[in-house]
Amino acid sequence: MIDLIQGIVLENQMSLAKNPSTGKVLELLGPTVEFLTSPEDPQNDFCVIRGTVPPGVSVPLHSHADTEDFLVLSGELDALRQDSQDHTWIKVKANDCIHVPSNAHHAWRNVSDEPTVVLVITTKKLGQFFQEIGRPQTSVSMPVTPEDLERYAAVNARYGYWIASPEENALVGIHMSS
Repeated sequence: MIDLIQGIVLENQMSLAKNPSTGKVLELLGPTVEFLTSPEDPQNDFCVIRGTVPPGVSVPLHSHADTEDFLVLSGELDALRQDSQDHTWIKVKANDCIHVPSNAHHAWRNVSDEPTVVLVITTKKLGQFFQEIGRPQTSVSMPVTPEDLERYAAVNARYGYWIASPEENALVGIHMSS
């Protein structure tokens, strides 16, 4: 029986690794992401990422066709939810799960004094987007430059993703600077 199971695992290239990681960690203009599964892996239908949002960091208002599921592992975040009439910030904390449907306008902010760690399950396409906009993580946080923002806007446009203007972000309580 064990030989049969090992044969199936090898045949299907199944990984039974506990806490897998590609070793790839990128900084996304504030938050960082660690790829637990690679968006280039043909054996996966989705991408799993461990994200960290430092204190005082926001993810601006945006939307994309890719669905995302977030499980807060530690810390807490404010998540911006948009309904037909308004935007509402909701507090999410460890063990809370948030589903972001396709094309939903959403944003995140960490107003606490501690980093927040989330598990993100999303599409391979969004994982590839993160790889394009990300820069290698360094021990010293690098300031966001106008060139970083230009590249971010260009990659968003190429993927067909929407990003809010600084004025739209200000209306929901996110103040951006570069």
